[in-house]
Amino acid sequence: MIRVLLADDQALMRAGFRALLDAEDDLEVVGEAADGAAAVELSRRLRPDVVLMDVQMPGLDGIEATRRIATDPLLTAVRVLILTNYEVDSYVFDALRAGASGFLLKDADPADLLRAVAVVARGEALLAPSVTRTLISEFVTGAPPGDLTAGREVLTAREQEIVELVARGLGNDEIAERVVISPATAKTHINRAMMKLHCRDRAQLVVWAYDSGLVAPRRR
Repeated sequence: MIRVLLADDQALMRAGFRALLDAEDDLEVVGEAADGAAAVELSRRLRPDVVLMDVQMPGLDGIEATRRIATDPLLTAVRVLILTNYEVDSYVFDALRAGASGFLLKDADPADLLRAVAVVARGEALLAPSVTRTLISEFVTGAPPGDLTAGREVLTAREQEIVELVARGLGNDEIAERVVISPATAKTHINRAMMKLHCRDRAQLVVWAYDSGLVAPRRR
């Protein structure tokens, strides 16, 4: 059973998500929050598997709430899925940097929402290669520079090569074809890199690649 917490300041939106999720045998909505502070408090009390988090809420916004959840040592198993009104907006990269495992459009098909919850609950990132490319193109250029050597020394040359390809938006099959390995081996390298860098998922690996300077942002 996947336990879900809904965080959105619009009661009608929460009701719609609840109706959809509660209709599934393997999903259960365990709580609702109308603002970020309540989302953090309920996450600590209820320990959901996934938080569906709106960005723009009164008081504590969804990004700061995500950051507090992701950095709480008692909530390491809680995953945050950001809800947004736009395919890529100025909040998305900040949300990923804060610790979100991905994002989903509010007007997504019901089947896509159900799939998204399942993917994030498994500890994977909901960040498709096409979305990664758009995200990088539009917003990574505005990210503050990081320490250009932080963390790189823990990766092998092959792991650095593969992390760079992840950050450029390639999927496992594309990476495997590019460096002439199997998709399973590509996934293994990615998982090892995430473990070494203490990244929660693929989305955080993309953030690290740019913050560390492994991948240089595109210039307009």
